[in-house]
Amino acid sequence: MNHWQNEIVAAVIFGITYVLISGRQLKILPLNRPAAALLGAVLMVSTGVMTPERAYRAVNYDTLVLLLGMMLISAYLYLAHFFEWAADVVLKYSRTPRRLLLYLMLTSGILSALLVNDTICLMLTPLVVAVIKRGKLPLLPFLIALATSANIGSVTTLVGNPQNMIIGHFSHIPFSEFARSLAPAAIVGLAINFAIVSFGFRNLLRAAVITRESHVVPKLDRGLFALVCIVFVSIFVCFFSGLNLAWTALAGAALVMLLARRDTHEVLKLVDWHLLVFFAALFVVVEGLSDTGLPDAIYRHLQPMFGAHVTAQAWNLTWFSMAGSNIFSNVPFVLVAGKWIPHFADPALMWKVLALATTFAGNLTIIGSVANMIVVESAREHVEIGFWDWNSHHGPDDCCRYPRATRVALRNRLFYVRARRVPAGAVKALLRLWSIQTTVAGERFALGQDGDTQQA
Repeated sequence: MNHWQNEIVAAVIFGITYVLISGRQLKILPLNRPAAALLGAVLMVSTGVMTPERAYRAVNYDTLVLLLGMMLISAYLYLAHFFEWAADVVLKYSRTPRRLLLYLMLTSGILSALLVNDTICLMLTPLVVAVIKRGKLPLLPFLIALATSANIGSVTTLVGNPQNMIIGHFSHIPFSEFARSLAPAAIVGLAINFAIVSFGFRNLLRAAVITRESHVVPKLDRGLFALVCIVFVSIFVCFFSGLNLAWTALAGAALVMLLARRDTHEVLKLVDWHLLVFFAALFVVVEGLSDTGLPDAIYRHLQPMFGAHVTAQAWNLTWFSMAGSNIFSNVPFVLVAGKWIPHFADPALMWKVLALATTFAGNLTIIGSVANMIVVESAREHVEIGFWDWNSHHGPDDCCRYPRATRVALRNRLFYVRARRVPAGAVKALLRLWSIQTTVAGERFALGQDGDTQQA
């Protein structure tokens, strides 16, 4: 094939792959996200767009190794019954549903900053469902809080979510510098998230009462938990010292495997291999498109839109990333947009803005983040969370969080930049509009719960 034909074929394969990734499973082609990405990777090679050798080189093994290492650490925390113990402690010390909502958000956000948000959602969702049902509380506000706070908290560090890991690999930003810049934005985001969710579900939370029933909770394995904590702290000390993130995490996981004396088959079963396959295949698909030069051509057409000044570029990249992340999902978007960052006026700052925007954008829609879909799918047997239920609670959340968090990120540069202010009237109008929507959605959900109770 000549270059023009190669470009057309790569673009078609890329488009098909991303439609399958972004949309729900199609009845005529029942492929989940990892399978869709794998299909795209195979097509890139089988059509001659890439050679097998080029496809192997396209995979970012540092990201996969880092993901694997953090998943193994999480698996040992699961085997130590840490997550069951933490969920029980949160319920025990929560006197009101609103206080429980706050504690759940803090737990999810903090754990996601230290571990991978997708893994935290995978392990916490069944426990949250069990705890909330045991307390006879409505599930919807707490599941939304779990997913959104996991996304927000994960922006804090380079190991918080997959897109941050990719950004860390390509940007070479030190772990400590990244955390210092993004931690304030995460704190602001969590505060806004709590205010919006608790306000949107205020009637539902006010009417609910926590019912405390005796329940057998697996005993925390203090020995294994202490071992994991010691290794975990050592891993983060190495991260802040500037050592290689991927191999430091994997070395820590291997040390726990050596000292824990647990059946490693049980540990490896807890690793999300589907997610690793998804990212490996996605690297091949994106690199196949990049080799044609099409992403660079797209950027040349979009470059005037971003502007020339650092502040303008930061704001425009934020809104562009928000849209792109909800069309393609955040990880695929980062793989494409990451090719453009070196062309910006301040690449180091733009990498941080890209991390912030794509992570927070994941809260806008269900398909915006893998963590959202994990929570929704894991809880499907107990509650259906539809597009309206999700969006009616996160329109104002993102509209408020983006301007504030982006200003925080801009202020945390080595030198300060004066950011544009968002008109207060516009924000108030949006809050008023969505307060009506969230109230209606919460009341609808409450009526549905009452109907289900009466039928039972």
